[in-house]
Amino acid sequence: MADAGSRLILVFDFGTRRIGVAVGNELLASARELEPLPARDGIPDWAQVARLVDEWRPDLFVVGLPLNMDGSESVMSTRARKFGKRLYGRYGIPCEMVDERGSTREAKSIAREAGHRGNYRDQGVDGIAAVLILEGFFARREGLPPR
Repeated sequence: MADAGSRLILVFDFGTRRIGVAVGNELLASARELEPLPARDGIPDWAQVARLVDEWRPDLFVVGLPLNMDGSESVMSTRARKFGKRLYGRYGIPCEMVDERGSTREAKSIAREAGHRGNYRDQGVDGIAAVLILEGFFARREGLPPR
């Protein structure tokens, strides 16, 4: 495993139909979106996940935790936690859950500003949301307030 400050992180924005994915480097506090994973009722094609793990060899997984705006857990929170536990169980790589409140809304705003119109799902909002989740993770590590 890499030093805590130079870890490669694979982040997931859990969803029932699509799971946004991004990869980042903790030392550089950088993140970039990858192709989202199609999912069936929240279950990805685990062979695709395995390919991502083999390609990127992450030191840490981060999974967005969809809390209600008041901070309480939701049905989706439970499902995202289960997804994170499955990642850890399958690959033995530590997994951290990160509050993702507002990430999808902010991702849609970013997509609109970039000139995307209409169906956001076809235009990579899932990946943008995953990047935002990872940026929030980096900010919390630095003691900065989330965006």
